[in-house]
Amino acid sequence: MQRNILFTLVLLFLTSSVAFSQKYSNEFLAIGVGARAHGMSGAQTALVDDITSAYWNPAGLSQIQAPLQIGLMHAEWFVGVAQYDYLSFGKQLDPEKGSYLAFSLIRLGIDNIPYTINLVNPDGTVNYDNVTSFSAADYALMGSYGRKLKNPALSVGGTVKVVRRVIGTIGNSWGFGADFGVQYRKKNWYFGAMGRDITTTFNAWKFSLSDQEKQVFAATGNEIPSSNTEITRPRVELGGAYKAKLGSKTTLASEVDLVFTTDGQRNVLVSSSSFNLDPRVGLEANYNEFVQLRLGAGNFQRVKEDFNPNEERLTLQPNFGVGLTLGRFQVDYALTDIGNVSQVQYSHIFSLKFNFKERKSS
Repeated sequence: MQRNILFTLVLLFLTSSVAFSQKYSNEFLAIGVGARAHGMSGAQTALVDDITSAYWNPAGLSQIQAPLQIGLMHAEWFVGVAQYDYLSFGKQLDPEKGSYLAFSLIRLGIDNIPYTINLVNPDGTVNYDNVTSFSAADYALMGSYGRKLKNPALSVGGTVKVVRRVIGTIGNSWGFGADFGVQYRKKNWYFGAMGRDITTTFNAWKFSLSDQEKQVFAATGNEIPSSNTEITRPRVELGGAYKAKLGSKTTLASEVDLVFTTDGQRNVLVSSSSFNLDPRVGLEANYNEFVQLRLGAGNFQRVKEDFNPNEERLTLQPNFGVGLTLGRFQVDYALTDIGNVSQVQYSHIFSLKFNFKERKSS
């Protein structure tokens, strides 16, 4: 059965969250979009004011002045094994009310995974022509709307999302959920609140394994996955930010976000079986609306010492980013870890934003 080890390990890795746990259900949607946000460790709930608001806080869509805006992001992890892509576009509906409609697509995929279950023929000979490949991918299609209220300092927004997860021909699921966000802006102060999966997001999984695949699972002592429903419980994010002028051309913005989860104990700064608190801190310096420098800190964890398991130390994940505004183009870059604090694996993330001009009537 050694010929099937690679296939089994990959399949178990991809289906473990379905078969054994729901704490990290749809965790690909917790990664975040936009290099600006990644450079600030995801501290965006209060400050976000562009097309990425559809993800971070849909209330921020009300701050977009462009009649049409698009955003793109690409990232690669594990030396290019995993591909993470994001595309979003939005249209202004009513400039006076700040109403904005946006649609977004997120994909996290691992392609060309070797499928070696037929590598060895029944007579014991090895035939590499029998090796095929499959992809495991997670998709999220989101529709978002944001607008200002009668008090123009207050904005609200919401997102509905359809989640599609596919593991070759072996298993797939459909999921549905909704987010809701609020922002309040007063002079130099910004406040935001975001409820993710406020309806509780349900993923209905269906598996279809051949008899040979079931034999592989049984021979390796693994549980055969069965069709079931996966649940993503709500999380709440609160953010506060402050913008200050430094001279005539430089603006400094800082934000602190607090992420609350209740789906079981996580390794975060404040951790318990019923309640968790994970802080994120971000800083952005903007010079003359031309170049931006960003710093962030997040992913606070307690890690046991290698040579003394009884002692723990607090670790955090530092991030860095830079942005460049070129007319209607915004180019952003971030250097960020995927979250492994014990073995740092930093990735380069690039994103692009483009503002369309309003067409003049003749």
